[in-house]
Amino acid sequence: MKRVLVKFRNSRFRGILRRYEKYAPIVFFMGGFILDSLTLGRIDRLYDLIVLCLYMALLTVTIYLYNLADDGKWKNTFLEAYEDYFPLAIQFFFGGLSSAYVVYFSRSVSLSKTVSFFVILVLLLFANELLKKRISNKYLQFSVYFFISFTFFTFMIPVFIKEMNTDIYLYSGLASLISTLVLICIIYAVSPSTRAEIKIVKLVGLILGIFILINTFYLLKLIPPVPLALEKGIVAHNIRLENNDYVVSYEEEDWYIFWRDHKLKFTYVPNEDVYIFSSIFAPTGLEKSMIHRWTWYNDETNEWELVEDLGFDITGGRNGGFRGYTYKNNVKPGIWKVLVLTDDELLLGVIDFEITTRNSLPPSRVVEKRF
Repeated sequence: MKRVLVKFRNSRFRGILRRYEKYAPIVFFMGGFILDSLTLGRIDRLYDLIVLCLYMALLTVTIYLYNLADDGKWKNTFLEAYEDYFPLAIQFFFGGLSSAYVVYFSRSVSLSKTVSFFVILVLLLFANELLKKRISNKYLQFSVYFFISFTFFTFMIPVFIKEMNTDIYLYSGLASLISTLVLICIIYAVSPSTRAEIKIVKLVGLILGIFILINTFYLLKLIPPVPLALEKGIVAHNIRLENNDYVVSYEEEDWYIFWRDHKLKFTYVPNEDVYIFSSIFAPTGLEKSMIHRWTWYNDETNEWELVEDLGFDITGGRNGGFRGYTYKNNVKPGIWKVLVLTDDELLLGVIDFEITTRNSLPPSRVVEKRF
């Protein structure tokens, strides 16, 4: 065993790692991000479930191993040779999990009010590059771990039980809180260096503060109802069903608006129906009632007015998302917003558009697309 350890310590790979130590965090960070971007697709796909569960399990184990390394716990064991890699492994799993969540959230056509949570994930993703130098700070380490764990449970539990509502979200957060506190207590009990470095009351208070903050964001509807995602949101002139496909007629956007294929200005002819088409990703087997909340901006009062709530049900599993639409007639010109909500009023996305009235000229560049 000693010969193996000596050989490993003097290996070329270890020499390269020491020589380019300051670049290692970026390499491991990019490795986790690129791997997820190329391989992850659906949160309910078996491969994705295995990868994310494996990441979370290995992250937990690695944090345990890393925090006991300062106590000489792994002296004269095979783990001693890998102690230098624990921080890099933690960073890889932090990067891999946070980038996975970014991949899933970025599928939504409209982050709207929920963009704050998406920004937190993106900042965490890129801030991960700096964690190598600060990963030994246990307050930071366990805070990031709890945030990652919280997001993991709120994604995974609805996928496994095929149900999603506010109660499920709160129970998922509670499961994350308990598992994090158990890990902290175990490490605190067996690691003298950890007991010397942290005040357990302060750390637990910090974790509880993050828990309360995330749930406050959720109750204020600033966090999207994961794992649902609004994949398409289009204002259309007509929608018809052909051979189980929705044929959607809409005005095509100018070529230089490459990030969107439909116009936000809707050319309206009096007495014409205005359609809103949405495609919503939901994990296989998950059933949920959805609402299109039609609102209109009143220029005189400078307020949004509720026009009507129109509902429909979805069942998850389709690759292109569950398709549904609502429509209205005799609408007013002006700025409109259709909020895509769950039946318990959690915001999935917002479809913005402006209605302009033309009595004679037909809308230009109308195209049809199958969904």
